[in-house]
Amino acid sequence: MKKHNLLSIILLGISLTYCSNTKKGENTLFNFDSSKLKETYLTEEAINLEIVNPKAKTIDSIIYYINDLKIGTSKGQGKLSFDLKNQKLGYQNLKALVYFGGENSEAKARVELVSNVQPKSLKYKIVNTYPHDTGSFTEGLEFYNDTLYESTGSGNDSKSYIRKYDYKTGKVFQQIDLDAKYFGEGITFVNGKLFQLTWQEKTGFIYDAKTLKLEKTFTYEKDIEGWGMTNDGTYIYQTDKTEKIWKMDPKTQKMVDYVNVYSGSSKIKAINELEWIDGKIYTNVWTKDAIAVVNPTTGAVEGILNLSALKKKIKNANADVLNGIAYNPKTKTIFVTGKNWDTLFEITVSE
Repeated sequence: MKKHNLLSIILLGISLTYCSNTKKGENTLFNFDSSKLKETYLTEEAINLEIVNPKAKTIDSIIYYINDLKIGTSKGQGKLSFDLKNQKLGYQNLKALVYFGGENSEAKARVELVSNVQPKSLKYKIVNTYPHDTGSFTEGLEFYNDTLYESTGSGNDSKSYIRKYDYKTGKVFQQIDLDAKYFGEGITFVNGKLFQLTWQEKTGFIYDAKTLKLEKTFTYEKDIEGWGMTNDGTYIYQTDKTEKIWKMDPKTQKMVDYVNVYSGSSKIKAINELEWIDGKIYTNVWTKDAIAVVNPTTGAVEGILNLSALKKKIKNANADVLNGIAYNPKTKTIFVTGKNWDTLFEITVSE
């Protein structure tokens, strides 16, 4: 049975489903020995791979693969043990290419690698509150040179825009409106450029960070939606409504890697706005009044911040969900808000 953290279930909306993830192949000659496989594994474990040979074929050799990467070979009907410590969290697609009598045949199966990290419960303190435009359907929030930038989606017949403003007063310094056909999403600043995603249009924009002049329009390399963005100073990280956080090279706009976000043994879907803070990715989960702190290398959720009390402080009757996380390195505080919220909260976070 899967183990779940109660806080994760409540705040991140984990679905409690207990179906088997181990799939037998349809090969009638060879199959993985399911008695040697478990539904789920932890990163400190090894997986033992062994082939069942019901028709007693004389096997010459076997090549074993995980996620289409070769991990080892054996002579005859040999076994293989593989350490999982460097594998991504998520489903592991197993394949064995079996050679026999001048022929070959495949056996397939699937298991799931889950997180061994118990997320910590985090707490926060409100440092200040500031006005927030209730007309802003917030999608992205980020500081650049001590100035707050916000990207919004379209709503109530309004266009999406990027806005540069004084967060203390709400005074707008500059605003860039998107064409009405685009629904604006996450933003991030890297290498003197401002990157912006759009929702389902599979289009991204690159602006000059100082002038906000549009320099380039690019098409997503993958068939995904555009949600949240952040960066580590070298690479951009973005979400697509699933449990994935993609890693993109800003120079080429090509995806170079990804991680799957897991809290314990459950993947967290619909992760949205992102912010890079002290080597971790802070992300809110769509429709949940909580922020998950994610290890960008493994995808493991290491902390959970319950912000449901903030929503209760919002007076705007049309306020939507929590969305918008911005870290100010100058004050070392975090700014959070939501779609059509009337307040921008400045907070500090601790265990």
